[in-house]
Amino acid sequence: MKWLLLLCLCIYTVQCEDYDDYDRVEKADPKAPVDPRGHRPLDKAREVYNPVRYVPPPISGGSRYTVRPTEAPIGRQEHVDDEDKTEQPDAGGCTHASKRMGELCPTGCELRTAMLKQERNVKVEVNKLQKDVDTLSRSSNDIYNYVDGMSNALRERQLVSNENGDLVTQYTEDLETQHAFAKEAINTVFPSNLRILQSVMDKIRLKILRVEKAILAQKDACQEPCTVSCPIPVVSGKECEDIYRKGGKDSGMYLIQPDSFYQPYKVYCDQTTQKGGWTTVQNRMDGSVDFGRRWDDYRRGFGNIAFDVGKGHCNTPGEYWLGNDRISQLSKMGPTEVLMEMQDWSGSKVYAQYKQFTVQSEITNYVLAVHGYSGTAGNGLLEGALSLFGENRTMTIHNGMMFSTYDRDNDNWSPGDPSKQCSREDGGGWWYNRCHSSNPNGRYYWGGSYTRNMAKHGTDDGMVWMNWKGSWYSLKAIAMKIRPFFESP
Repeated sequence: MKWLLLLCLCIYTVQCEDYDDYDRVEKADPKAPVDPRGHRPLDKAREVYNPVRYVPPPISGGSRYTVRPTEAPIGRQEHVDDEDKTEQPDAGGCTHASKRMGELCPTGCELRTAMLKQERNVKVEVNKLQKDVDTLSRSSNDIYNYVDGMSNALRERQLVSNENGDLVTQYTEDLETQHAFAKEAINTVFPSNLRILQSVMDKIRLKILRVEKAILAQKDACQEPCTVSCPIPVVSGKECEDIYRKGGKDSGMYLIQPDSFYQPYKVYCDQTTQKGGWTTVQNRMDGSVDFGRRWDDYRRGFGNIAFDVGKGHCNTPGEYWLGNDRISQLSKMGPTEVLMEMQDWSGSKVYAQYKQFTVQSEITNYVLAVHGYSGTAGNGLLEGALSLFGENRTMTIHNGMMFSTYDRDNDNWSPGDPSKQCSREDGGGWWYNRCHSSNPNGRYYWGGSYTRNMAKHGTDDGMVWMNWKGSWYSLKAIAMKIRPFFESP
């Protein structure tokens, strides 16, 4: 009987070890080998893995751009720079240092316009107040005339015979009381109210004088060309490649307008890497922007496009996500390529480039499609994490995945618990499978290597590119750039 009880206890223990308890906290063994994925093994009974769903291939075919024209000789470029400065009517009256480029800066006179509007508003209120004062003055005159008439009546009553002496006396006392009250009102209350109104008018007049003084100062300031801390070059286009072909060959912040039916918006253009023309759609470099955002934030875009480091231009990119709607629009204008540039904490740099890149619209939850890898970082988007094998590797492929954020779960992981999802555990929005071989929008860790105890959910939630640095190494910088694909000469 004892042996039978012991056998049952062993069977119960084995079954309990098979159960996947997500709430249990385990202490990491420093001598144990590091799991290349960090979490979510496949062989748990209640988890389900769905193979990569069908996805339309990325847009291919003929490019909307031909091979770039030959560069102009240096001598001719100097002649262009020596041309007279011109004033661009759409640049707010700014004088430009270069006819080809120049600077698009606002007039700086918005304050003057606002002050003029404020002056008009103040004048309206003063006019209303003046009308009230006039009405009050007329009322005072009417009352004074009324009291004067009562005084005359009083004198006439005093001449009346004493036959009705008692009645006259009573009437006279009432009349004198009313006369005294009215006289006090005229001599005390009305002057006091008039003094208060006069004080209010003096204060308003003083404010108007200050506004006029500020307007005069702005008029003097507006005599010179306006300057801003971060001017935007005048040259613009459909995207950064179009800007490059129009002469905007300096990297920095520009305005692009892919569709004339929508307002232009700011982007950072990389005009030096691989001959330029790259529109930066994502950039991470210092952890200054939180990428653990909601679906609407990723749809609209967030972060800082660029900033000035003292050179008078916004030629240093900030941390930002351009926005899924804009990325989708740019990638569907024609064949598009994408470049992922990465840097570790020792200064080493690698890249992953795909000749075809398309993000579908929000109706499909921004399905990702890429093709044609080249580079030195490893083909994580198409092949998954090469440190894994079989289905474990397949479930880290990102191609064909829908975009996921912590408030909209579209990943390929079905653990049976809706609170457990890739975006929530991995720190950002991305095209998660189950879950990733790359995680550019993950949490920013200083120094590179990090551990389960440092991670919020005990998972590999850093800025990971597994085929280069593995799961538990968070990159120092990563940027995602796109441009129209065209054959190079």
